[in-house]
Amino acid sequence: MAPEHDLPSPAPSTLSASPLSATLLPPAPAYGRRSVAEVLGSAAASIGVDGFENRLGLPPARRICVVLADGLGRSLLKQKSAHTPFLRGVMQRGQGDVPVWLDSAFPSTTAASLASLGTGLAPGQHGLVGYDVLDPDQDKVVNMLGNWDAGVDPLDWQPFPTILERAAEHVDVTTVSLPQFGDSPMTRAALRGGTFVSGITSHARTAAAAEAMAASDASLMYFYVNDLDKAGHRHGSQSPEWEHQLEELDATVKRLDSTLPAGTTVLLTADHGMLDVAEAQRIDYSADPALVAGVRHTAGEPRMLHLYLEEDAGNADAGTARQRLLDAWRSRFGERIWAFTREEAIGAGLFGPVRSGVERRVGDVMIAARDALAFYDTRRVRPTAMEVVGQHGSLTKAEREVPLLCFQAAGKTPGPRRARG
Repeated sequence: MAPEHDLPSPAPSTLSASPLSATLLPPAPAYGRRSVAEVLGSAAASIGVDGFENRLGLPPARRICVVLADGLGRSLLKQKSAHTPFLRGVMQRGQGDVPVWLDSAFPSTTAASLASLGTGLAPGQHGLVGYDVLDPDQDKVVNMLGNWDAGVDPLDWQPFPTILERAAEHVDVTTVSLPQFGDSPMTRAALRGGTFVSGITSHARTAAAAEAMAASDASLMYFYVNDLDKAGHRHGSQSPEWEHQLEELDATVKRLDSTLPAGTTVLLTADHGMLDVAEAQRIDYSADPALVAGVRHTAGEPRMLHLYLEEDAGNADAGTARQRLLDAWRSRFGERIWAFTREEAIGAGLFGPVRSGVERRVGDVMIAARDALAFYDTRRVRPTAMEVVGQHGSLTKAEREVPLLCFQAAGKTPGPRRARG
């Protein structure tokens, strides 16, 4: 089989696994086999684009539309199936050997997972290892999603070609999304390539998708929906507002089914799931000196913290600053968290293979919520951040397992098509 990535092999990591990583941490995401990183590459291979491998076993197709529903966890989709009559019917019909669920990237957050989707690489390679992380060159925390730092070049931070731009050399490639994402740093870093088509409403975007897909005899499309995630963060995944947006998603996919050219393969997946955190469990950890002792920078997301130690503390022998920090978190929260080191995370494969330099973006100590908790450093985040209800980022099944639905659009019989040439 042709290699999926014509890319340099990652530099061997000098960080090794410890017994803790094997006994205390959940299994790593199934990078290379059954994760969000395999979706676009498998889609390109199923269309016949050279250089990709169909690792998800998708059926051969000439047109594929990949719908990414931000925040749609597998468990939530199953739990709320009464609100999704169309998607429920798709699930009941079955999809052969195509897996019905995937792992998100780690952390289970949009920046990491969308970068894996767009590049086909694990976070240790593409380098977007959290919502916000340390830029070692600037010695400052930088955002990886909507507020990129002016000192960070997206093409330097994530230097590998995307699947969309590689596929665009062979077939028509289109992204359908909201206008503000057309030239965002996140798009330039991980989802660049092909033609960008925008629409304010879901109706406008589905109409644009149908028109673009019908215009060519071979096409790969990425269709992004973010309303579910927004409703979850603001109101919670158990709220009427979230259920309404799930119904809207169901209607959007149903419209794609009826308007895309007949026989188009539609894939529905997500970047992460979500769970709700009660207000009393949203904790300002910076108020406890022991939980930030020796810490120079805090980053990550409320359910998956990166803690970066002062330089002297980071280089201290085992049993000093870093161990005291781990002990403090474990003493305070016990089995409600996973507390582990950078070496343990990399040794356990949570980030996949890690290229040289990326390990410095990862916290010396990492705290992942196991229970329904969220952690905030109120010295550096706005007070409104603690109003967020729906949360994600950690290693629980609710956050890391996302659906993969595969079906052929009933659609309209394709009319005259423009062959690529």
